[in-house]
Amino acid sequence: MESLRDLLRSLEQSPHMKRAEEARRVLMNDPLVMQLLARHPEINEPMLDAHLNQVRQYVKDYRQCRECPGLERCPNDLIGHYTKLDVQTLGGHTYIVDSKVPCKKWTAKQAQDRIRRRIRSFYVDGNMLRDAYSLDEILAADFERMKAVEKIADYILQVKEHGLSEKGLYLYGKFGTGKTFLMCYMLHELARHGYNGVIVYMPDFMEELKSMFGDAQRLKETIDLLKDTDLLVFDDIGAENLNAWARDHVLGTILNYRMNRKPTFFTSNYDLDALQQHFSFTSKDGEELHKGQRLMDRIRPFVEAVPVNGKNKRGIL
Repeated sequence: MESLRDLLRSLEQSPHMKRAEEARRVLMNDPLVMQLLARHPEINEPMLDAHLNQVRQYVKDYRQCRECPGLERCPNDLIGHYTKLDVQTLGGHTYIVDSKVPCKKWTAKQAQDRIRRRIRSFYVDGNMLRDAYSLDEILAADFERMKAVEKIADYILQVKEHGLSEKGLYLYGKFGTGKTFLMCYMLHELARHGYNGVIVYMPDFMEELKSMFGDAQRLKETIDLLKDTDLLVFDDIGAENLNAWARDHVLGTILNYRMNRKPTFFTSNYDLDALQQHFSFTSKDGEELHKGQRLMDRIRPFVEAVPVNGKNKRGIL
């Protein structure tokens, strides 16, 4: 009968055991493990053997992070995290303790997601609510809009230093000069400092209101959201198909609540005088100058009108 000693000897000489021992030897001589041992001389060989899987995962994660293919293709077991090893002594015994630590890309993504959650958009392309460009890049695309870019930069700085004011901005100019883009940039920058915001594309919003007419709860929730958000942008105002109910009972209610409380912002192809003419006429009721004036009394005193000049850059910066 084969003795236990012979059995152990045969196992040690098996190809599987030889491969395992070679893998262990390579791992122990890995520069990362050598650095770990240098930092923690209290780690001995039996302790390493007892935590071999943790050490192996530590080295594997480090190598994969060093050649990071991007967060979306992260090869680590826990996406966006790597293994960190600590040495702890408890009750006179020393242990190697592993933990999963978020990488810089994961941390940056979480911060970006928190910013995006602070901004709601109604019918506005979400890709515009990004931080891909600086104001210098926006200005470099067309120096004709310098005044508008400077005004946006000044406004952001004032809010960061002094908090929200009651006054917003009214950006107006020709089609495609970047008015919406500048508003989205402002929302994104201020979201980074904890402010929430909503941007509403007016032509589609006014059409959507028709479906809310018979849904009182949905209408109330929508109006309350627009009333209470820190920063509200009505995008392309003046391009909507206006009706008296939407003008007086929705838009008027929102603006009446926000004036003297929170800033409201606008982009438009119209200047303020032309916008008042737009509000003074509906397809059903015809001309109602006093109602147009009433609504403008809730806009004109609470904005600074800023012309946005330049060429049509729709589809670029």
